[in-house]
Amino acid sequence: MEKLYFFSLASGSSGNCYYIGTLSYGILVDAGIGVRQIKKILKERDIGFEKILAILITHDHADHIKSVGYLGESLNIPVYATEAVHAGICRSRYVEEELIRSRRVIEKEKPFMIRDFNIMAFDVPHDSSDNVGYSIVYGDQTFVIVTDVGHITDTVSKYVSGANHLVIEANYDEEMLSSGMYPNFLKERVSSMSGHLSNRDAAEFLAVNYSPKLKNIWLCHLSRDNNHPELAYKTVDLRLFQEGIRVGKDVSLVTLKRTNPSDVYEFDVKMDK
Repeated sequence: MEKLYFFSLASGSSGNCYYIGTLSYGILVDAGIGVRQIKKILKERDIGFEKILAILITHDHADHIKSVGYLGESLNIPVYATEAVHAGICRSRYVEEELIRSRRVIEKEKPFMIRDFNIMAFDVPHDSSDNVGYSIVYGDQTFVIVTDVGHITDTVSKYVSGANHLVIEANYDEEMLSSGMYPNFLKERVSSMSGHLSNRDAAEFLAVNYSPKLKNIWLCHLSRDNNHPELAYKTVDLRLFQEGIRVGKDVSLVTLKRTNPSDVYEFDVKMDK
């Protein structure tokens, strides 16, 4: 039996970065925080940059790509993204180094391998140049990451429904957004079909589509101004309970921290022979 590890380095509008890997190697999903912060957190967990095989980018907003130029070109870590996302990274004023040697182009719903990780990118609606979620299969375990989700589509639902471990956005509380200080145009952008997923929308989707094979839910990309970790947790917990799904027994539920790393989560994996 092998071990697989997951943790969030940061998750929120200030920056996003996630790690999935073994004791020997792993991958990052997004690199929207500073290089020093990434290095410090990885070092604290005995992970050197030499163990990072790749960076998977979801989309080209600054809080997901801040350090990707340095990691890709200076540290020679391959950067995987769709053609449109790569074009957005190239245009971004937040990325100083142009991705050349590290640039790897992927296509949605065409699987690719990175060592023993079988990876599929799939379309996720959001107001970026392009946006994908990732289904990452290692042995008999499937991770799915969907962040910055305007709304749940059939495609998103298909991949989320196959997850054993799910990172999904719960960005805002609808009442907090409505009564908050954001200007109307920004409120409309956040709540639009190409904006972000609310606590209630995430809760409803999870409750209706829960499967016993889903063991872990991490709520990600919580808004600093329009949400609270306790509120996001309670919204999802209550809605799951209404369907007879018990958090802590049937499934684990965690809200990821915006600017600090999460705990390290460890899983037993049965590899195909």
